[in-house]
Amino acid sequence: MDENIKQRLARLHQPGRIEWIGLRTERMGPIKVVERAFAREGGGLRLDETSEEGDRYRGASGKRGVTLIQSEHLPMIAACSGHASVDPAWLRRNVVISGINLLALKGRRFRLGSALLEFTELCHPCSRMEEALGPGGYSAMRGQGGISAQILEAGWIAVGDALEAVSTPESVMDE
Repeated sequence: MDENIKQRLARLHQPGRIEWIGLRTERMGPIKVVERAFAREGGGLRLDETSEEGDRYRGASGKRGVTLIQSEHLPMIAACSGHASVDPAWLRRNVVISGINLLALKGRRFRLGSALLEFTELCHPCSRMEEALGPGGYSAMRGQGGISAQILEAGWIAVGDALEAVSTPESVMDE
């Protein structure tokens, strides 16, 4: 790859900001909106460091510990699904982030609050989007579903906290 392209990919304009946090307490269940959560290493989000209560993926290891979506995509999803606005809880993601292109985190590790996470995959819409957004809801979210990340180091995340990249794509691939 051209060195100039590598340099461009490594550069991010600004950190992101947590706008909203939601915990999916059970499959198909309602979202619990919280101001802060504890990101457990190798698992998901919990209400506190010792609690078993939290996101239904809280015991899961690997690539889907936390799901993130861009706040800037919410108006587009709303417009494409025929809504004036979209409640983040309808989309069943854990964290809404503003100010940074989440796809620019591909191949990177990043700090979300005091937790260290790593981009693992795109978070594609599920069939529940037809129920949540109406007919065509799945298609309205295509390409706008956000990302999944695994938690490498535990820490607290809270509304207002920053999302900051701590590695470039090359440094992650070299490890």
